[in-house]
Amino acid sequence: MIGAGTVITPADVAAVRQAGGRLIVSPNVNPAVIRASEGLVSLPGYFTPSEAFAALEAGATGLKLFPAEGASPAYLKAQCAVIPRHVPLLAVGGVTPENIGLWMAAGAAGAGLGSALYKPGMTAHEVGTRARGLVAAAKRD
Repeated sequence: MIGAGTVITPADVAAVRQAGGRLIVSPNVNPAVIRASEGLVSLPGYFTPSEAFAALEAGATGLKLFPAEGASPAYLKAQCAVIPRHVPLLAVGGVTPENIGLWMAAGAAGAGLGSALYKPGMTAHEVGTRARGLVAAAKRD
């Protein structure tokens, strides 16, 4: 699925939609952006249960705990007790090979990866090696 990240305005959503994108990833809970994403996959960034429920009420498809490095897997696990089970929760920001398994074990349906996967100048082989390591680590714990 192709889409865009750091989508912060309804105009951004329209541009992604016009380009054929189907995924909208936002750093925050903006009801206008979520509503504009109707028919697309909308994954807004949230940190508190109040933000999570506001995003779901606006029509979010799933939620990304962001920045995850400001919380912990235990924090996510506690939120899983109140957020509806059918809602996918992603850990984004600070996810590494050392902690991805902990996030998955806590209830994350997935993770957003940045510098743990790619840094400028890396070869495709290096990225592939990192990706395989992250997948293995996610399955370990």
